[in-house]
Amino acid sequence: MAKIKYIHITNYRSIGDETVVLRMPDDAPLVLVGPNNAGKSNIATAVDLVLGERWPGNDDPQDHEFHNRDTSVPISIEIEFDGLDYIDYRGNAQPATGLVWRRDEGKTDFSVRLAVGERRANNDTRGQCTSMYISPDRNLSRDLSYASRYTLLSKLMRRFHSALVSDDNRRERLRTKFHEVEEIFDEVEEFNEFSNNLQRELASFSENIEYRLGVDFSAYDPSNYFHALHIRPKQGEEARSFDEIGTGQQQLLALSLARAYAEAFHEDGLLLIIEEPEAHLHPLAQHWLAQKVRELAAAGVQVIVTTHSPEFVNILGAEGIVVVQKIEGDTRVTQLSSAKLAQHCVNTGAPQAAARNILPFYAAAATSDILSGLFARKVVLVEGTTEALALPAYCRQVGLDFTRDGIAVIPVHGVGNLAKWWRFFTAYDIPTYVTFDNDAAKGDDPQGFKRKDVLGALGIDSRNMEYLTSVNDWIIGTKCSVFGNDFETALRALFGGAYRDLEQEASNYGLDKRSKPLVARYVAENIEMPLESPAYEKFREFSERVRAL
Repeated sequence: MAKIKYIHITNYRSIGDETVVLRMPDDAPLVLVGPNNAGKSNIATAVDLVLGERWPGNDDPQDHEFHNRDTSVPISIEIEFDGLDYIDYRGNAQPATGLVWRRDEGKTDFSVRLAVGERRANNDTRGQCTSMYISPDRNLSRDLSYASRYTLLSKLMRRFHSALVSDDNRRERLRTKFHEVEEIFDEVEEFNEFSNNLQRELASFSENIEYRLGVDFSAYDPSNYFHALHIRPKQGEEARSFDEIGTGQQQLLALSLARAYAEAFHEDGLLLIIEEPEAHLHPLAQHWLAQKVRELAAAGVQVIVTTHSPEFVNILGAEGIVVVQKIEGDTRVTQLSSAKLAQHCVNTGAPQAAARNILPFYAAAATSDILSGLFARKVVLVEGTTEALALPAYCRQVGLDFTRDGIAVIPVHGVGNLAKWWRFFTAYDIPTYVTFDNDAAKGDDPQGFKRKDVLGALGIDSRNMEYLTSVNDWIIGTKCSVFGNDFETALRALFGGAYRDLEQEASNYGLDKRSKPLVARYVAENIEMPLESPAYEKFREFSERVRAL
């Protein structure tokens, strides 16, 4: 079976001359995550260009498909395989390592790479890995049509046709049955008259032509009997068009088709590319679909997903997680093995981390809120929900809109988890800022070990560690912020009576001490911060530290 090992892309769309390299995981989907406009779709499009419906050798890229619209730079897309054979025109096979598409100096070249040298690619070689691309519009009508020989339905039916015509008796019986169908059509008087008239007129017009033109209506195509068959969605017993079924249902049909293809033709490779599978689906449906995608990958179908939903991120399959970012206008990717993630943790103060246990360690503590940080340009880690709800409202008053700027404020459920998730996000090169307070000294961190763990990971020396784990004031640094005794105490001291008044006012709306995060958000959304007030200056400084990451 031809299975993809690596994908290499250079100078294609947002991808520059620093080649993007992706490694396909075993039995798990390749999940492309990251901020909007980072280049996830460009990666998917590049792969589809080589393996999709169109023949790559005929592709004439437009200006926008060249990096920075510079048509003088060469584009290269290479896909490495395991189990790929180059099959020549005589049917002889020899091992091949990959398919290469290039555009250079106005010429397009599509080749198969051998152990030594290259040959021009052909259908027999490329056809060993079939690709199905599900675009965001979820319109499968073309993929499940005979619009070209490269659609999935065309490829399927050629396989069935070859199997059918290998048996002469079966082929003759089918031809007889189709002829009976044609005779029934001829019973329609209008059809029979039109058919005869057409033949007569064609014969008249071509009398002086050496090779006379003739046509015939046929209920089948003898070059591919299965072209008479079409896939139609059904509701109950009623046939429907693809335009009549929802996008979610079209996705289910695509997944079912891919699974059935993989089981029927397990000797062939199959790649399924899904852009934004979460689109138009409610959260429960997203969760269910993500499970099905993982099951499909485990069954042997190679899957590439571009997504903005943490439901499709499974840390146990982290070797397939690719964080896509745009740095100085160019797309960059970060893909970690379990060994590399563990080594980063060791390097930043977690000597017990190891490849064998690092993924279960993170998976056990992961939540959708935490994994949403993989889609952010920057991350601010906070201990709990109180800070996560309140900080964005304060910072908005001083000009930093976390949502607009792609900054995720993530509660990690306790000071002891700050170092863990700081290591995780920085391993993926996502700039990360940390906040905590010192009330843990009264509870689960009396010796400050958990707070010193995160400070040590940040590179804070021992002298400053002692200071930051005992301070009662709000301290704002370049890498972290400490809210002194606790978040609310720090803000009451900063705002004075206005803060307490709003806390009391919140109780009029049913919010009491048991609703601490909601009270903090209410205060943050309603309190005033005049320009140049101490509160304004503090939050301006905090916002600038986050911006400067």
